Amino acid sequence: MKKRLITLGINTSFLLLIGIFLVLMSCDRIQQQAGVLSIPSTKQAIATIGSASGSSVTGMATFTQNGDQITLTIEIQNASPGIHAVHIHENGDCSSPDGKSAGGHWNPTGVAHGKWGEGEFHLGDLGNITVGEDGTGGIELTTSLWEIGTGSDIDVVGRGIVVHAGADDFTSQPSGDAGARIGCGAIALAE
Repeated sequence: MKKRLITLGINTSFLLLIGIFLVLMSCDRIQQQAGVLSIPSTKQAIATIGSASGSSVTGMATFTQNGDQITLTIEIQNASPGIHAVHIHENGDCSSPDGKSAGGHWNPTGVAHGKWGEGEFHLGDLGNITVGEDGTGGIELTTSLWEIGTGSDIDVVGRGIVVHAGADDFTSQPSGDAGARIGCGAIALAE
């Protein structure tokens, strides 16, 4: 009799565990259908833009990843009114007064310089920022062409954001004839 009760207890416990597992799986499916569990992973990288080449430009670049999409928002201040090119450069090094320590354009795909989203372009060819009379301007773009914090060739972390004195003409090689580097910031993972 005692052996039968132990067997019955083990079988009951096993069935109870199977029942709990099935209920939890059911709840998981309901939450997935409702979008509760499909929250994409979020990563962020930032660059604080400081002055270069005697300018007083400052600003912030923020890369925010949601799923496989990364949105870049750049805001600059204290720039001269007009159009200024902005690029991702190879190195996250802004130690030289002229910003040249950031190296050339970031171009992991080895293609010609161009305009973002049209034909060939460097992954660092971000475009132009229009700065108003108040000295401020910004740009925003979203892409799945970059990564954040993976260490791959298309990872933006460890690169530099560079603001130029002039506009990018999107055709001159290798960098769009945008002039001096008036702002620079190293891209790092946000904490």
